[in-house]
Amino acid sequence: MVNMRTTKRLSIAAVVLAAAVAVGCRTAPPEGLIRLDPPRGWQASLERDRASKNDWFRDDPTSPLAEEDRAGFAGLDHWEPDERFHFGGHVSLYAQPERFTIVTTSGQSRECDKVGWVDFTVDGSAQRLQVYHLVDGAGGFFLPFMDATTGTETYPAGRYVDLVGAQGGPYVLDFNSAYNPSCAYGDVDRFACPRTPPENRLSVRIAAGERGFKETVAQ
Repeated sequence: MVNMRTTKRLSIAAVVLAAAVAVGCRTAPPEGLIRLDPPRGWQASLERDRASKNDWFRDDPTSPLAEEDRAGFAGLDHWEPDERFHFGGHVSLYAQPERFTIVTTSGQSRECDKVGWVDFTVDGSAQRLQVYHLVDGAGGFFLPFMDATTGTETYPAGRYVDLVGAQGGPYVLDFNSAYNPSCAYGDVDRFACPRTPPENRLSVRIAAGERGFKETVAQ
């Protein structure tokens, strides 16, 4: 079985280091994210991660793909890597987390804490995403989002992206690694994926990371 989380941590270790150096050298306040030039080998690392995930989807019994989709699976659909969507910096934390309920794709409710937010700019447009922690999750930040591609080019319930780094930051936020929840590939009875709250819909088009899958978005 491919351990996707371990592979991802190893492949972007250099990116986290680059973010720490770049953010540490700036005199601006630590809150918020800045666009960072990816480190050397970033694109090759991204392509390796995508290839590993394709292998997992096609060959592993824990694959989120339905059995009938695995035999003809030719790989996930991604946008080409785009450095405009690669950021680094810090999460702004609330003094007191706010308990929040997220509805899943199966209609269930999952409790989470709204712990902070990230500010960043895409093509001159200021954007903000709320950052959550799933109470029944494995820990760490949970960052779902929607954007101008949602429902037409990407999964209608939104996509997820990871904030990667040591506790306290700085973190790397790379939308080129954005991914669909498992329910985009399997049936609703097998997965109950948190939908993106309306407050996390971006006004811009994030043409990075995974696209939609089959009939989950309009063609």
